[in-house]
Amino acid sequence: MENYLWIGFIGAVLALLFAAIQRKKVMSYSEGNATMQKIAQSIREGANAYLKHQYSTVAKVFAVVFVVLVIIAFASGGEMLSKFTPFAFLTGGIWSMLAGLIGMKIATNSNARTAQAASESLNRGLRVAFSSGAVMGFTVVGLGMLDISIWLMILHFGAGITDPVQLGNIIVMNGIGASFMALFARVGGGIYTKAADVGADLVGKVEAGIPEDDPRNPATIADNVGDNVGDVAGMGADLYESYVGSILATFALGACAGYGWQGMLLPMALAVCGIICSIIGSFLVKTKEDATQKSLLTSLRTGTYTAAILSAIVAAPLCYFILGPENNCWGIFIAILCGLIGGTLIGYFTEYFTSDNYKPTKKLAAASETGAATIIIGGISLGLMSTIASILIVAVAILISYFAAGGTTSILDEMGGFSLSFNQGLYGIGIAGVGMLSTLGITLATDAYGPVADNAGGIAEMSGLPEEVRDRTDALDSLGNTTAATGKGFAIGSASLTALALLVSYVNIVQDRTVENLNFTLTSPTVLVGLFIGAMLTFVFSAMTMRSVQTAAQSIVVEVRRQFREIAGIMEGKTDPEYGKCVALCTKGALHEMVAPALLAIIVPIITGLILGPTGVVGLLGGVSVTGFAMAVFMSNAGGAWDNAKKYIERGNHGGKGSEQHKAAVVGDTVGDPFKDTSGPSLNILIKLCSTVSIVFSGLVLAFHLL
Repeated sequence: MENYLWIGFIGAVLALLFAAIQRKKVMSYSEGNATMQKIAQSIREGANAYLKHQYSTVAKVFAVVFVVLVIIAFASGGEMLSKFTPFAFLTGGIWSMLAGLIGMKIATNSNARTAQAASESLNRGLRVAFSSGAVMGFTVVGLGMLDISIWLMILHFGAGITDPVQLGNIIVMNGIGASFMALFARVGGGIYTKAADVGADLVGKVEAGIPEDDPRNPATIADNVGDNVGDVAGMGADLYESYVGSILATFALGACAGYGWQGMLLPMALAVCGIICSIIGSFLVKTKEDATQKSLLTSLRTGTYTAAILSAIVAAPLCYFILGPENNCWGIFIAILCGLIGGTLIGYFTEYFTSDNYKPTKKLAAASETGAATIIIGGISLGLMSTIASILIVAVAILISYFAAGGTTSILDEMGGFSLSFNQGLYGIGIAGVGMLSTLGITLATDAYGPVADNAGGIAEMSGLPEEVRDRTDALDSLGNTTAATGKGFAIGSASLTALALLVSYVNIVQDRTVENLNFTLTSPTVLVGLFIGAMLTFVFSAMTMRSVQTAAQSIVVEVRRQFREIAGIMEGKTDPEYGKCVALCTKGALHEMVAPALLAIIVPIITGLILGPTGVVGLLGGVSVTGFAMAVFMSNAGGAWDNAKKYIERGNHGGKGSEQHKAAVVGDTVGDPFKDTSGPSLNILIKLCSTVSIVFSGLVLAFHLL
């Protein structure tokens, strides 16, 4: 079966070729009049400048970590760390960076084209924005498959590693570079976009009483730039890491479960088929001119659900021919179905709690009748309540996939290690995560199109296009808020499955490297202390990222107020604001504030291991996974609901634009901005990065620990 591992290259070529075709299609559309082109160019320049500075900053950190990994790997003769890992760290970071960069490039070239297309028809606007999202979606999965396939060839055929267990334990470490880059991209981009958004909303909407994206607002260009560097570049790097991490973790579990090369080939083949099914589903996304929010949502669901159903159908023969009945192929197939169905259900319930088509968000909008305080309380309550659905769905998926794949309640064998049946059950959980992300190409396309539609609305407003154009872009933007929340829920749900797989991979690797009988039970004091540290890490990380947005946003608020006060003629439209000042402030603030939270995810697991040993690390990983999952769902859904409650009011409900209710909703949305676009989505990367860092430094922790 190892001779078929090249199949990943087929998936990579198909995905990247489809992305290239979609890019050519998008670029063939008109970018509109001279004013629209000028605004789009300003957004492009701001986004490019930020990413250039961000990548320069991250490159320095990467260089330091690379040197540390090289020293550990070569000084220990490969005992503490594989000599391939430092180089895989670099390639993973580069591919993750490219995924975000390519997505951002197409997004900034699509925003004015979407606005122009929306001036012709709603369906045309949807197709341009969705095609733009498809470029990033299929670039992410294409680059992911390419990275994994290249390293499989290097390790198996180049280095001559013929033991699947050894290869699985090495290659699972390759995800550290992607996780590392993803966290910087998500945190930095999230700080940038929300600092600009909060500053623009508080001073522009609430204090000055001017519309969103009004050209008189000095922060409006920075706000539009932020949509691209945070919601596109950051999200692309994030989901690239999720995609690669789930496949690599399943590789390691498949080898430990005794499936050998067959266990590695199945997730590869499933991902390739998912790419093909996503391509088919993307052709089904279209709508009519008089479409409502519900029918727009249905059009996107048609594409994503079709892709999921086709993947489920194809998964059955894949399991049969690759694993065979002797390896419980039908049980593994059920586990894959759990992932696909679980991902779809998480998407549905995320829509239920965040879309204004349903009662929770409508009820939240009604809370604006009594002021900002009640809408904030209502949003927090809604977010907390929404965790029930996601957590129960993941819990059921874990149990069904574990037992269907052959897992038993007997965990340990006679030697004190994990039993074969236990590892087989865990492989079922891992393959469920791969199944959940197998159609990521189209899922991410529906997510990435949202920021493009948001930018299109801003360009329509600033260039003075007719009101009907803004109505169309607002409809697409509101839908984008729901699909963005769905994408985040998808990423968080898959992160929980991947984090569990990585945690078990850590235990397997540690036990393989030591003859010591380690106590990983909850009765161990080091495990308990690790649990508390892991739970604390979730809250401290969230606090640091929220505070970073606050600090950066305050500088924008001060600058916007200064320009309104000191530059004559802005409010009358006679003088252009100094947009570049806000762009520069956001860039400086995001780059300065992103480093500490990102380093926290690397330093804490290492220090915990050096003090408490590997058992303390297992506790930390358990604590951060459970609390991080719940916190991420709460933040993402609360923020999404606040945002759509505001847009629901802006469409003429509860007083409409400019009313006291609208101002209350803007305050709620401002609170929710860092929830849903900075802290919340960064937590799923935190969960997996802690696990990957722990695996990479497991040899060091085993050699040097106090307890």
